[in-house]
Amino acid sequence: MKALILSGGMGTRLRPLTHAMPKQLIPLANKPVLFHGLEAVRDAGITEAGIVVGDWQKEIRQAVGDGSRFGLRIEWIHQEAPFGLAHCVLIAREFLGDDDFTMYLGDNVFGDGITVAADRFRRARPAAQVAVAPVDNPQEYGIVETGPDGRVHALREKPRRPRSNLAVTGAYFFTPLVHEAVRAIEPSARGEREITDALQWLVDQGHDVRATEVTGWWKDTGRIDDILDGNRLLLDGIEARVEGSVDAASTALGPVVVAPGARVVRSHLRGPLVVGEDCVVEDSYLGPHTSVGAGCRVSEAGISDSILLDHAAVRDVNGIHGSVIGRSARVGTTPAGAARHRIVVGDHTEVDVVA
Repeated sequence: MKALILSGGMGTRLRPLTHAMPKQLIPLANKPVLFHGLEAVRDAGITEAGIVVGDWQKEIRQAVGDGSRFGLRIEWIHQEAPFGLAHCVLIAREFLGDDDFTMYLGDNVFGDGITVAADRFRRARPAAQVAVAPVDNPQEYGIVETGPDGRVHALREKPRRPRSNLAVTGAYFFTPLVHEAVRAIEPSARGEREITDALQWLVDQGHDVRATEVTGWWKDTGRIDDILDGNRLLLDGIEARVEGSVDAASTALGPVVVAPGARVVRSHLRGPLVVGEDCVVEDSYLGPHTSVGAGCRVSEAGISDSILLDHAAVRDVNGIHGSVIGRSARVGTTPAGAARHRIVVGDHTEVDVVA
């Protein structure tokens, strides 16, 4: 089985961050979202992956490299414009050949990976299998309707009166029959070839399409709140590891990771949190569910439930919470304010918070 990993989206809902970087490279627990997906594919026993890229192909290719560190052989597939998920299958036809494959959306993260779903597909080998998860607001998702045996009867996009709460997630499994389906469907009203239409075509033709519930949690990281949720969930699974230096005047409580080259001076760390390589944290408080990227500088600041991307700097600001601060951005104030601040800033930004 091969993998088709989709990484061509522009991430407009994540601006301003995605003005300067692809959404698939935004870090969760100090690792790009896409890397979590590549590891999930590898752990499912897959060794060949085609990655569909768009305008950010240079940055994504540079970050992923040849795939060897993930145990994968990578082939790059360029999509000129976002013409839909089913269009990605069309343009990947040569790479996919007549092999079964999983299609994995590169901005999705699965807490338990996709190994269980992949094994179920290998054993039963239906024409198609979609990974689903129960949601509280099915009106906002693509929803599948199934029978007691998990066979899909219908797929509906954001139904007004949903008959199911099983939402389509970012992992699909296909036999070569899907190639006939993606050729048979027409573009939707928004001009895209929808993978839900291809799945429905398979259902209508009498083919066996199955739904399997994901184990563990699942996040589609398309919005800032989803990015922060994914970061929290991943940090909840870390174990304490101090490879940098934490001086005697500092405290580290709970699962705290201090990467090599990082220095923590006269500061208080309360995990789960990660301090990246070559960071300097001085006279500061870092609270739970915080990820501090490589090369950051944090001084006389208080930060919790937030993400700092590489080389960001925060000085003299307390109460930063639920925030995402872009690469090489600077946040500071004189004097330090006491209120909480929510901040989402892009790369190379400067923010002065007035007390």
